[in-house]
Amino acid sequence: MVFAVVRAGGRQEKVEVGTVLTTNRVVADKKGNVTLPAVLLVDGETITSDAEKLAKVTVTAEVLNDLRGPKIVIQKYKNKTGYKKRQGHRQELTRIKITDIK
Repeated sequence: MVFAVVRAGGRQEKVEVGTVLTTNRVVADKKGNVTLPAVLLVDGETITSDAEKLAKVTVTAEVLNDLRGPKIVIQKYKNKTGYKKRQGHRQELTRIKITDIK
């Protein structure tokens, strides 16, 4: 069983080959692939956390599609002053599938 912990979109995610995850928007190369930096690698009984060895590890993923997250409504209100503010936000997201851990 091989899995890795990668840094993806400002968070750390535990991934295996075939894992589909949604991260903040990432830019793919011309072939539609993304390389993610590994933070930890577990290969059977061996656990690799050394930075020099992890620099040689590549975790590649293919971009499935770009999407937008749910709308978040931000409301501010101050009593007795008449101040009201309403604002919305939708996060730009990318769905990726892990294809290889070397």
